[in-house]
Amino acid sequence: MRPRVSVQDPALRNGNFSLRIDPVRSEDAGWYEAQVAYSNKEVQNCQVELGVVTVTLSPPGFVVENEPLLLSCNSSHRASLVETRWFHNGQLVPTSGTLCSFHGALSILRPSMRDSGPWHCQLRYSDNEIISATHNLQILGFDGPINPIVYAAAGSAAD
Repeated sequence: MRPRVSVQDPALRNGNFSLRIDPVRSEDAGWYEAQVAYSNKEVQNCQVELGVVTVTLSPPGFVVENEPLLLSCNSSHRASLVETRWFHNGQLVPTSGTLCSFHGALSILRPSMRDSGPWHCQLRYSDNEIISATHNLQILGFDGPINPIVYAAAGSAAD
């Protein structure tokens, strides 16, 4: 996992044996164990499970206005997925019309510039665990005036 993992050496002297993984990848999910041996031959063990949640965009990269897209939200959690909720700019998104939600995914049939920004998925599982993640969606398009006529004074600049 090098060079993505590190242990903060100065923190070790204070008893902090944390492992830092940056960036976390889907394949990093699973159990991790730390074993610390002290000079008096005392040994301490610690186990922690790392769960990973991902939001992926299809097609990947920038989305062109009016071209359909699919946001998928997946987690390494092992329970059954019961409910998926999507939020845009902090507001719960009703799934109807051009927005279709199904088993951890959201389809936007005709994305526009107003769909840019943070999309937050919230996954609820059969064991009542709630897991969430955010994806910042960028859409390429024209964000100009509704009226396509722009007036500018002669000799000035026009954008």
